[in-house]
Amino acid sequence: MTDPMIPDRPKDTADRLVRHFRQIMVWPVQLMPLHDHGPIETHWEKLAGADCLWAILDDEFTEDCDAFHERHYVEFVAFLPHVQRFIYGEGRTVGNHGGYGASPIRVYRRKDVAKARVQCRADGPTFVFEVIHVDLCFFYDVDVAFLVVEFAADDIPLADAEDTLFRLSRTYPTFWNEDGSAVYCCHRVEWLDAAGEVLAASDFQDRRRYLDFTCINRAPYIAAHWRFLMHPLVLHHSDETGPIRFRQLEYQRMPVMSYVALDDPASLQRSDWMRLGLGTAPGPSGQLPFSRRFMANFETRFCLDRHWGDAGDHDGTPLRIVCSHHALTMVGKANDAYFSDAETGMLSQFRHQYFMIALIAHLHRASLLMFSDRLVTAISHLDVGDVESVKKFKREIRGIRENFLRFNHRYWFHEVSNQLLMRDVFRQLREQLEIDRLFSEVRGEVEDMSNYLDSDSVRRQSNSVLRLTVVTIFGLVGTLATGFLGMNLIAAADKPLWLQVIYFMAVFVPTVCLIAYTITKSRKLSDFVELLSDERISLRDKLRGIRPK
Repeated sequence: MTDPMIPDRPKDTADRLVRHFRQIMVWPVQLMPLHDHGPIETHWEKLAGADCLWAILDDEFTEDCDAFHERHYVEFVAFLPHVQRFIYGEGRTVGNHGGYGASPIRVYRRKDVAKARVQCRADGPTFVFEVIHVDLCFFYDVDVAFLVVEFAADDIPLADAEDTLFRLSRTYPTFWNEDGSAVYCCHRVEWLDAAGEVLAASDFQDRRRYLDFTCINRAPYIAAHWRFLMHPLVLHHSDETGPIRFRQLEYQRMPVMSYVALDDPASLQRSDWMRLGLGTAPGPSGQLPFSRRFMANFETRFCLDRHWGDAGDHDGTPLRIVCSHHALTMVGKANDAYFSDAETGMLSQFRHQYFMIALIAHLHRASLLMFSDRLVTAISHLDVGDVESVKKFKREIRGIRENFLRFNHRYWFHEVSNQLLMRDVFRQLREQLEIDRLFSEVRGEVEDMSNYLDSDSVRRQSNSVLRLTVVTIFGLVGTLATGFLGMNLIAAADKPLWLQVIYFMAVFVPTVCLIAYTITKSRKLSDFVELLSDERISLRDKLRGIRPK
């Protein structure tokens, strides 16, 4: 049985081949704290051990000049200086001169997964994609990580490329058909090693497991093949044991990037551009994936046409980029040498420069969502009647404020490049992801929490000053009475020591009790002092106010 409201594989797009197809999935997850409170979390240090499949990726920008190629240079100079320092750090010549230091990005890679066998529909073909790499990216100061998986294939039908974009990036089903098949998800996904052996397979059809997990934990269950890639990171709400726990930040579709090389991109109809750029299900050419009114301004909202137009109306490589909330698609001609060049052409830029642009944009959004979640969690656990709860709340808010400050100065960029197309793509991604609006909301929430802590501290200090003032006023009476003109009420200087001690204790004990009582009743006594000082109240009302209520 096929998915409802999704047409069968269209015949008019089945024969059009994508000569080279790339898909990069960028899955942001929230990392749960390793400690209740403490220093900055360094989750990646938990990936050590002989049995861990993740190994830290050596920096491609090596100090060995023979290994530094033109591709690395083209990638480096594409970014502005402050972004260069963020991505690559600074070199050895900086020394101890107070430079930026090393890059705050930590990348780990696993090499056991070589291929992916994907069947989008139960009645559809099966494709074997080459898995270029599987990476896990961590960021200093920010409790988020990104699983990055890159696929590649040659000569696949356009409809199957669209279907792969639509289905492969799902982490869990939204619902199921009557026969138990998961809607909108791939029928089956298998990770294969270099020898072709199956390492893990999807379990989208196991409806009962997804229902039971969500019923018990009030959280979505992640498909088996994605959990396999994340290991030893384990789902936060599961009963699995692992050094690092994570949970979903957004809904089930991972953000994706796609590179589509066609013999004749101009042959694509408007509906084809929409399906590729928005990541919707395949359908007949000419039939829009959404209503005509909704898609009326598709080109203005989603397309970057700086290098796209009618044949011969501009110089350079024909290239179109479509950017939406969860998809960034680059389309060009397969036989164009610059577009297909994997060293310095657009294929290389797609895999490196444009990938970093997308990663930065999604890092901004994921980090802001993480900060918002931590603020909600902190306020949810606050019990103003519990002293320990209040102390823990203050520690958490101060920690969030410090981390947000670091994020704001280390990772927050409005511009990443002066190259026009890269600048346009980053700006478009920020608009589609509504990053500026989200930043304003989270910054307002952090400031509200900070203002609450500051006002609470001021209130406590005011209360303390008020009580000390009351104690001083009442102690002043005794001080004046006993020290008036320096007279001694009891001349005991020549008396025996034991008698002097008795005199001292006879004065000391009542004085301490009086001070303790004054401090205990300082709130009521302050009201009494305020009543006496109010000239608008008559003497009779003042005396009446002295009476205990």
